[in-house]
This record gives sequence, C-alpha cells and structure tokens, in this order.
Amino acid sequence: QVQLVESGGGLVQAGGSLRLSCAASGAPSVGMHMGWFRQAPGKEREFCTVISWSGGRKYYADSVKGRFTISRDNANNTVYLQMNSLKPEDTAVYYCAGGPLFGKTAPEYDYWGQGTQVTVSS
Repeated sequence: QVQLVESGGGLVQAGGSLRLSCAASGAPSVGMHMGWFRQAPGKEREFCTVISWSGGRKYYADSVKGRFTISRDNANNTVYLQMNSLKPEDTAVYYCAGGPLFGKTAPEYDYWGQGTQVTVSS
C-alpha cells in the first residue's frame, strides 16, 4: 500500500518561498503520476499541479502558473513543490496525491498524504 508523507510547510511572508516535499513509500513510484492540491478553510480542495511519472510532462493551474514548480526524484521516491512569490491567498493545507491518471481533479487520485499547512502572512 502506498503511503505519502508531506513536509516543508510553515509560515512565510508574502513574496517569500517554500519548498514542499512528498515522500512515497510502500510501492514503487514508477508509473504513478503525482499531483499537488490545496484546501483553504471553508473551501473545496483545489488542484495546483501534476507531474507525469517520468517527469516529462507537467501541468499547472492558472492560479499557480509561473510561481510554483513541480519536480520529482524517482530514485528517492520524492516529489517536490517549489513555491515562489507566495501570496496570502496561497494559505491552505497542501496535499500530495498519486495515481495512474495524469489528473486535474481529486477523484482521479488513489493515494493521499495527510497534508502540510502553508500560511502566508501579508
């Protein structure tokens, strides 16, 4: 069974940067596409970005395009989310997710981490 564990969240000022990590264990990550989602209080879970299992294909939501970068290290079963130029509206719990589809919606993913809090102060 695949387990995903996020880390790297925290408090940062607007304009700052954070790098989130998502470590996968329990099964090979090869063949598994990985996505990042976020959920702010009182809002639905929002898609941020997805990376193909090889790392050769990426897709970003308009809300993060140009500011966030997704990458992966399959040798270490880890996916990263580099977040730059952070805004207060980026404040949310960030989740990584894995599955067989290059998906942009939460139901397309089979595995989820527990989430890590990102808070951006103005």
